[in-house]
Amino acid sequence: MQNPRQIAFLALREVHRRGAFADAALDRAFSNSQLNDLDRRLVTELVYGSVRRMRSIDFIIDKLATKKSSQQPPELRTILHLGLYQLEYLNQIPPSAAVNTTVQLAKENGFSGLSSFVNGLLRQYIRLTDNDLNPLTVTNYKSTVERLGILHSFPEWLVKLWIEQIGETETEQLCEWFNQSPTIDLRINPLKSSIAQIETAFKTHNISTSRIPNLPQALRLNGSIGAIQNLPGYSEGWWTIQDSSAQLVTHLLGPQPGETIIDACAAPGGKTTHSAELMQDTGTVYACDKTASRLKKLKENADRLQMKSIKIHTGDSRHFPEFVNLADRVLLDAPCSGLGTLHRRADARWRHTPENIQQQSQLQSELLANAARFVKSGGVLVYATCTIHPLENETVIRSFLDSNPNWQIEPPTIDLPVQPSPEGWVKVWPHRHHMDGFFMVRLKQLKKE
Repeated sequence: MQNPRQIAFLALREVHRRGAFADAALDRAFSNSQLNDLDRRLVTELVYGSVRRMRSIDFIIDKLATKKSSQQPPELRTILHLGLYQLEYLNQIPPSAAVNTTVQLAKENGFSGLSSFVNGLLRQYIRLTDNDLNPLTVTNYKSTVERLGILHSFPEWLVKLWIEQIGETETEQLCEWFNQSPTIDLRINPLKSSIAQIETAFKTHNISTSRIPNLPQALRLNGSIGAIQNLPGYSEGWWTIQDSSAQLVTHLLGPQPGETIIDACAAPGGKTTHSAELMQDTGTVYACDKTASRLKKLKENADRLQMKSIKIHTGDSRHFPEFVNLADRVLLDAPCSGLGTLHRRADARWRHTPENIQQQSQLQSELLANAARFVKSGGVLVYATCTIHPLENETVIRSFLDSNPNWQIEPPTIDLPVQPSPEGWVKVWPHRHHMDGFFMVRLKQLKKE
């Protein structure tokens, strides 16, 4: 199949009909097609963008159509999403092309009888926007929470949570940031290459890069780069993909050559391999995860980077009594809601609720209490998540410290691109620091007398 909009429609149909994750649906759609790089980028933009902006687009449909978006046939609603997304958010696509291709989609997917409705709704939207009457911007919203939720396409409970933490102005900045396409950061493998060598190699391929202050292994790629595996140094293990904020976590852990490290929730292995690099691939890094398929990816990445110090353990880290008092340092990169990475996970904003965040928090507390048992007397534990929800972060840590008086926060002593809080933990806000949202804290076990 060669029609990018039809491929995008099929992927979105899987998301809405079967509840598939957008990235998985996109991968399946690509596996059944033969598209050039330009068309693949268009499909990716259409799928991720339509999912991200679902609330905003539904609001437009509600304003323009006789039937609300929720009352439209599901697949017709998906077709309208594709058309309105192009008109509202993709300035590079001529409005006539967006309309005509969407009408064609309707005809080819069982909605020939409603193609004039599709055409009329999209053209009505164009007329309104041409006259500065876009429903998104001229509506009198009931509250700031509703305005930000509809305008930027987020559930209101999430907008309300952010306003409570950082205020209205910064919440809007955060919403805007999460609706941008994500950047790609590399982590240089210093055992195989250097940042200068990789900068030169990328420059010869006309790929622009930039360094990130206080992160000696980080290199950000700028602009379009094509397939990752075709970039210079990939097969040689010179680098791996890892966002800057995730790199911060392992620097905070501070693994040293010859030590024993336990990565309690390791897959897909970015922090595991980073630990091995910082240890100069000496000592031992135990990589634990209960999902064998994800550990397979970890092993593939470790092999590509030519790491020898990593030992893989399949299973729930809560059930490894052999690890008690074994490690100099333990990393618990806890499973979380991922609410700091909403720009990367298009559908995550719609999948979570306050109730399942509460459940995550309980699991995280249980994992932390157990991981602490792995640390030798006087050792270090770093707790980290890629979420900015207090229930999964500050609340978990305060509860742990209240129950474990022999542990304390050890504020960072290294230079970081993010200022630690007065309590000593590090919280990365994406719109402030231009990297994924993360929380991390270094905990020290007091030596037994």
